Amino acid sequence: MTTRHDTAAPPSKGGAAPGRGPGDAVSPETAKKRARLSRRWQRDLRWSPYAFVSPFFLLFAAFGLFPLLYTGWASLHTVELTAPTDMEWAGLDNFTRIFDDEFFWNAAKNTLTIGIISTVPQLLMAMGLAHILNYKLRGSTFYRVVMLAPYATSIAAASLVFVLLFGRDYGMINWFLDLVGLDKIDWQSDKWPSQIAVSSIVIWRWTGYNALIYLAAMQAIPQDLYESAALDGASRWRQFIHVTLPQLRPTILFTVVVSTIGASQLFGEPLLFDANKGASGGSQHQFQTLGLYLYEQGWVNQHLGRASAIAWTMFLILIVIGIINYVISRRLRASS
Repeated sequence: MTTRHDTAAPPSKGGAAPGRGPGDAVSPETAKKRARLSRRWQRDLRWSPYAFVSPFFLLFAAFGLFPLLYTGWASLHTVELTAPTDMEWAGLDNFTRIFDDEFFWNAAKNTLTIGIISTVPQLLMAMGLAHILNYKLRGSTFYRVVMLAPYATSIAAASLVFVLLFGRDYGMINWFLDLVGLDKIDWQSDKWPSQIAVSSIVIWRWTGYNALIYLAAMQAIPQDLYESAALDGASRWRQFIHVTLPQLRPTILFTVVVSTIGASQLFGEPLLFDANKGASGGSQHQFQTLGLYLYEQGWVNQHLGRASAIAWTMFLILIVIGIINYVISRRLRASS
C-alpha cells in the first residue's frame, strides 16, 4: 500500500484564506462608487413605499382635505356664488341662521324618516337573501351577479325607471292598485307616499350589495358551530338565531353605519324623482333631504356661505355616527 506525501501549500498570513494579491486591491474611485450605490439603495428602500402611496395622499389633499378646509372657512363668511372671492366675515351667523330655518329641520326630519324606511327593510331583505344563498344552490354565482347588478346601475337610470313605475296616471303601481279596486296614489305630491317611493329606489339599489357582504361573513363562520347545534337538535331557524346572528354582529354594525351615512347624504334619488327636477324635494318640500337642501342653498339660491355651514353640519353628524360606531364596536368586542 503506497502512501502519498503531498506537500500542502503554506498558509498565508492573516488566516486560512488566501491573501489578496496586489492586483485585487479596490481603487478609491470604485470604493466611492460602491458607497454611493449603497447609500442610494438604502434611500430607495426607505422612501419607495412613501412614493408608491403618495398619489392617494396628493389626490386626497386636492379633492378632499382642501375642499373640507375651504368650506369650513367659507361657512364663517357671507359669500355668494356670483362672487366667490368676495367674503365678508360672519362668524357663526350662518350656523345659527340654518338652525332657525324651518326648511332645515324639515330636511333633517325627511332625511331621518327616509333613512329609516330605506335602511331597515333593506338590511332585513339582504340578511334573508344572504341566508338563502349561503346554502348550496344551482347557479349560485349567477344569483350573486344578479344581486350586484342594481348596485352597478346608474342612479339616473334607476330613478327614471321608478318615476315611471310610480307615475300618478300611467304608472304600473297605480295600475295594479286600480286593478285590485284601490284608489290611485299621488306618489310625488303626498308626503309619506313620496318618501316610500324614494326609499324603494334606495332599497332596490343597495339590498344586493349588503346581501353579498352578509354572505361573505356567513361563509367565514366555522361549520363546527352549525354541526354542534344540529347535534343538539337545533333547527335551521334556531341555528340562524343562535349561531349566525351572534357571529354577524360586527358585520351588521358595519352595514348599519354605512347605510346610515349613505342615507344622511341622499341626493341623487330624490333629485331625479321630483317631477320638476328641482332641489326643493317636491312642491311642499315633502321629500327634501339635507343633501337637496344644501344644493338648493348653494347652487339655486347661490348662498355659498350658508351651504358650507350645512355641509359642515352634516360632517359633524357623520363624526357623531362614527363615534357611536366606535363605542358600540368596542363593547361588542369586550362582550365577545
